[in-house]
Order: sequence, then C-alpha cells, then structure tokens
Amino acid sequence: MRSALWPDDHRQEVDRFYAGELVGMAVFVAPRPGGGLRGFAEWGLRPFAEGCRTSPVGYLEGIWTDEDARRSRVATALYRIGADWSRGQGCEELASDCALDNLVSYRFHLSLGFEEAERVICFRRDVPTRPHVPSDSGA
Repeated sequence: MRSALWPDDHRQEVDRFYAGELVGMAVFVAPRPGGGLRGFAEWGLRPFAEGCRTSPVGYLEGIWTDEDARRSRVATALYRIGADWSRGQGCEELASDCALDNLVSYRFHLSLGFEEAERVICFRRDVPTRPHVPSDSGA
C-alpha cells in the first residue's frame, strides 16, 4: 500500500520506522474483516507547517485506501484516529499537503475541514561541480 501511495523507493524510511529511528511518527491501519488491510494513514509531529501558528503540528503525511474501500468512510476514520493521536501529543493544529494536480486528495482534505494554506512549487538541482564566478553583468 505504501509503495502505491509513494511509488519512489521509500524502503529506507520504512526500515528506519521499524528500527525506531523515526520519533514522533504513527501509523494507523484499517483492517479487512476477513484479514489483511484496507488502508493506512501515516502521521507525524512537525515543529511547524505552512499556515499554522502553534507547535508541534500534527501532520497527515499520507493516507491510502484500497480502491474497493474508497467512499466508504475508511479514510475519514483513519483521519479521525490520527487527529485524536495528534491531540494526545499536545497539538492544537493539523496540517497536510497534496500535489497541485491531485484533485481527489484536495477535495478529500477540504471535506475533512482543512483549508488551503498556500501553493508551492519546489525546486532542486545538483550542486555545481566548480565554484560560480559572478560575471560583470550583474545577473
């Protein structure tokens, strides 16, 4: 399920979680009546989050339900359990994020009472192999 939500290799993070190296994290699961799982939610504690005024912040890192469990309130139940956990950790605010083009997740967050805090485009690049020497052009 986790690799379906995050297709990039997150094996090291899973290993760190089970080794007890990720403090302030919680995973909640929704079992199937006949065995197995229908969904999961990962929550974390963050010192801050965009739009939040208090610390720590309960952060919904990710939530997933199998296709056949969608629109059956399983994800809402997983959210509520995580919100209760966050309250127990001393949080007064919750936060989360989703990709700009993920309208299903966006609508789900709104249905839970989240409000949009900001939109972000993140950038990255490799460090140049040689030092940058400014030109006289000022650019």
